[in-house]
This record gives sequence, structure tokens and C-alpha cells, in this order.
Amino acid sequence: MVIKQLSVFIENREGRLERVTEALRERNINIASFSLADTSEYGLLRMIVSDPEEGQKVLKEEGFSAKLTDVIAVKIAQRPGTLHEVLKILFDAGLSVEYMYTLATAGKDTSIIMKLSNLDRALEVLQAGKYAVCTDKEAYEINNHVDK
Repeated sequence: MVIKQLSVFIENREGRLERVTEALRERNINIASFSLADTSEYGLLRMIVSDPEEGQKVLKEEGFSAKLTDVIAVKIAQRPGTLHEVLKILFDAGLSVEYMYTLATAGKDTSIIMKLSNLDRALEVLQAGKYAVCTDKEAYEINNHVDK
């Protein structure tokens, strides 16, 4: 299943990243997972959040450039070689990974957020290889049950 990732371009300026997290907190939007990459002038924050559409709306209201991107979250066991196995079947199917990062999970397994050259084909290949992917509900709500 495809899930929505919230991507935000952030100026490399003091307080901008904090303002993103504050705006989401103010609207009770949980960040389940994130990746931050930067250049000298801008950063790119990719996030899986509890309500991607609302998160995009909130951040646009705050003046940020925010967009939604389709990604998948592949469930893998925590043992040596499992990430390689997933990457190998995707590579053998002629798919390329544009980027990936981990999704915070509870329990023994983990999930990998992946943006691939063809998500529909990737889902077919993963299913044939007996790999499960997170539903949108699983991905968006993964950390919403943490005690405060």
C-alpha cells in the first residue's frame, strides 16, 4: 500500500526547523519518522506524520513549501541481510531506489520508507517475495500510543 510522505523545504536559518515541529505540535500532528538532508542554503525534511494532508495545510499556512509524495514502508525483520534481500529483489526487477529511511516501530521488526522508480511494480515484486508493507494507518499511527 502506498502511503503519503510530507516533504518540506526549509531555509538553513536558525529556528526554521523548530518552527516546523512547533506548527505540527500545535495541531496535534505526530511525526512517526523523518529524514533531514541539507545543502548550504536549504534543507529537505521528509516525514511520515499522523495526518499528512493536514500537516501540508498547516505548513503551507506557515509559509513553508510543503508537498505530499507517495512512498511505501516495507516491513523487514531485524536480522543481518534482510535489507539486502529486499534491495536485491527490487534491483533484479529493474527498480531503482531514489531514497529510503527507517520508520520508527515498536517490537522486533522495522520498516523502511522507500521512494522507488515505480511504486506499483515495487509493490507487486514485494508481494511476490512475501514481503509485507505498512498500511497508511500503521505508518501514520505507529507512535501515537506512547504514554506522555
